[in-house]
Amino acid sequence: MKALILGYGNIDRQDDGVAWHVLAGLCRKLGRPIPVSQDDEFINPGSSPDLFFYLQLAPELAEIIAAYDRVCFVDAHTGSVPEDLHMAEVKPEYQSSPFTHHMTPATCLSFAKTIYQRDVEGYLISVRGYEFGFSHELSSTTAGLSSQAVDEIYNWLGQS
Repeated sequence: MKALILGYGNIDRQDDGVAWHVLAGLCRKLGRPIPVSQDDEFINPGSSPDLFFYLQLAPELAEIIAAYDRVCFVDAHTGSVPEDLHMAEVKPEYQSSPFTHHMTPATCLSFAKTIYQRDVEGYLISVRGYEFGFSHELSSTTAGLSSQAVDEIYNWLGQS
């Protein structure tokens, strides 16, 4: 099965960029090169999974998502869920928002299903963020959770 790991967040705002660090950790675990800077793209060698990082989810990602059998979204949360590391299946469901720059993983899957007739399996890893200053470094607590998220995604990929 062709898999996509899609991280999103603001790498300039400390723990909000945890998804980038999770993707870098997956690169280490998979023996892939890590981007030299956080402005560089992840290198996808043609074997699953592909890794992408974006500032935010947007409607045009539906086309990318539709090319995969399953996708794992990776993001930070600020305590809106009780667990520090929250893992959940995501089903396609359109969720309206008053903001055009705010989409959920469920809405992305809904767009892929509606526009491209692709029912992509979805999963979400949400990592608790504690500090959101202007830095590229994670807080120590979120850094530890990032390592746990890498292990969860690796297990989800079935490569353990």
